[in-house]
Amino acid sequence: MIGLGDSSYEFFCQTAKDFDNYLSKLGAVPMLPRLDCDVDYDVPAAEWRQQALGKVKQTLSTDDANEVQLPLNHESPVVSAYTKQNPYSATLLTNQKITGCHSSKDVRHIEIDLQGSNLSYQPGDALGVWYENDPALADVVTTHVGLDGSEIVEVDGEHLSLKQALISKFEITAANPQLVTRFIELTGSKKLAKLLEDKDKLRRYAGEHQVVDVLAEDKTKLTPEQLIGLLRRLTPRLYSIASSQEEVGEEVHLTVGAVEYEYGDDIRQGGASGYLSRRLEEGGEVKVFVEPNSNFKLPADDSTPVIMIGPGTGIAPFRAFVQERDNRDALSQNWLFFGDRTFTEDFLYQVEWQKFLKSGVLTQMDVAFSRDQPEKLYVQHRILEQGEQVWQWLQEGAHVYVCGDANHMAKDVHEALITVVELQGQQNREQAEQYLNDLRKNKRYQRDVY
Repeated sequence: MIGLGDSSYEFFCQTAKDFDNYLSKLGAVPMLPRLDCDVDYDVPAAEWRQQALGKVKQTLSTDDANEVQLPLNHESPVVSAYTKQNPYSATLLTNQKITGCHSSKDVRHIEIDLQGSNLSYQPGDALGVWYENDPALADVVTTHVGLDGSEIVEVDGEHLSLKQALISKFEITAANPQLVTRFIELTGSKKLAKLLEDKDKLRRYAGEHQVVDVLAEDKTKLTPEQLIGLLRRLTPRLYSIASSQEEVGEEVHLTVGAVEYEYGDDIRQGGASGYLSRRLEEGGEVKVFVEPNSNFKLPADDSTPVIMIGPGTGIAPFRAFVQERDNRDALSQNWLFFGDRTFTEDFLYQVEWQKFLKSGVLTQMDVAFSRDQPEKLYVQHRILEQGEQVWQWLQEGAHVYVCGDANHMAKDVHEALITVVELQGQQNREQAEQYLNDLRKNKRYQRDVY
């Protein structure tokens, strides 16, 4: 059994652990010990699969006379040549800031050329982006541990400089509990040692600090091998696709919020968002692949009404949804809830939404700008205000989609929907929760949250 997870979270690979324990209680005996994979799972998972296949071959070994020839299916599915392991080197066409000059946020509209790749995608899918780390950050990392970056290291059989390895092979931006733990074990840092006594504090510390912060806690010289042994392998970032291929052809569009903040005297940037919004120039190459998402799709019936809730960069897939329905001449009702900080600075794709409203493709749009009045106003408040109409749409078979922040927004929107069902449907809390669960089971309530 292989578990896939992220050690930054409390219940790392918990589902796999639960299944493993349950099967063991039933008397099952594993062919191989369970493998709990972190975000950089490709190499260990491939090794585990190879061992597992060997075990299966041994178990199923029989005489040739007992072999059964299965019928061959001559129809091979069409599979793209470009994948996560073999990404396409695309060209950045456009990097346009779409928040105002006085906005507290920097959001970019990104357009990427896929011409000649034969890559195809559907609204709701994501684009995987293999990014490179900031060379200046790689220099800071090596300096912290007494290295200069020219040292040669071996990564997957390839020999390259330590600096190049930090730029293209390892995660050197976001810290994680595993890195902090290994650093403490390696350096004996008394300052950080107390974190090992409290997993919650360890996770909070890792979530609030970057790799360079951890290294700065204890001025210890490391060998190149020790340094890269602390780090996770670089993994691609997935961005919700903000375009319909029916509209843009051999292009793909993204809506990227640039992560940038002050930390002491330094300016910190996100790894992938900094690469796309700051370091990659128009005309430059970026390695990409399509990540299908079958659990976030428009209804097959074009006449089905949809309610889309996407504040901030969560608006991205709904731009694709509306473009798709426009190009398909779908005779349906489309309702969009959008929220951000201010109307004048943060109304993403405002002109496009006005065009869709005027043409009738977008039936209704409700907006919430949190900082345009004394009291904060969010999309969940608009949902409650429009509760009677939301309920009416649900009764008419509408599908509901939510995209964006998982920690607060998605939970608040869920609570608002429960309240709508309670009040408008005259149901108690338990019944309202069951109503939404039934919507989810029937794929009428889909979320893409992160």
